Amino acid sequence: MLELNTFSIVARCPRTAMLGVAVSTAVPAVGALCPFVLPGVGAVSTQSWVNPYLAIEALDLMRGGATASEALGKVLERDDAAQLRQVGVVDSRGRAAAWTGDGCTPWCGHRTGDGFAVQGNMLVGEDTVLAMARSFESTEPLDLAERMMLALEAGQAAGGDKRGKQSASIKIFGQEEYAWLDLRVDEHPYPVAELRRILCIARLQLLPFVEGMPRRGAPAGALPESTAQMLLRPPPSRPGGGGSG
Repeated sequence: MLELNTFSIVARCPRTAMLGVAVSTAVPAVGALCPFVLPGVGAVSTQSWVNPYLAIEALDLMRGGATASEALGKVLERDDAAQLRQVGVVDSRGRAAAWTGDGCTPWCGHRTGDGFAVQGNMLVGEDTVLAMARSFESTEPLDLAERMMLALEAGQAAGGDKRGKQSASIKIFGQEEYAWLDLRVDEHPYPVAELRRILCIARLQLLPFVEGMPRRGAPAGALPESTAQMLLRPPPSRPGGGGSG
């Protein structure tokens, strides 16, 4: 079982109902292990001594009508090592819940608010989660991706993981079964900064393509000509640059 000493945010946008997780840690590929999202249901980050089934089962319970708090309580009751876990949950109505077991590596703790939960363990100190919460609460006019990215940056600036930095991820779902945004930095000396760079490029090059993708129950349309023409160009010559020619 892998211990992920991590800081993260799970959140819901009150305007779009999008749900997402943003997370960073000093272990490779955090985006493969911690964030779980079901569109229209909820978002979960499972961390410390990671048990992915806590997230999977919590989402299944929320799909059946449980609140974030109810789902979290039920999955922890079934886990013999609950004191080693840290979990943040938000449901489709923005109700949030979090758990930090007594066996998590200090500093460890969490904060919840309207539409979000922030949590972390093996951190430099409490300032990381406090900064993340303040950031999210103060950026309500922005879209969910930006609010979560700013929260992650605030947590990193306040100290983050006390061992250092290695990976980061942001995953957001709208109403479709596929992700609206799913970006990962699997190994990098400055993963949060690199995630910001990738997000800037994705806004210009990826999201216009995603916005043109088929929607369940809607007629499939053609990709907008401007987007098609942009993607025919070599990456360095597109808006935002990146890649190679």
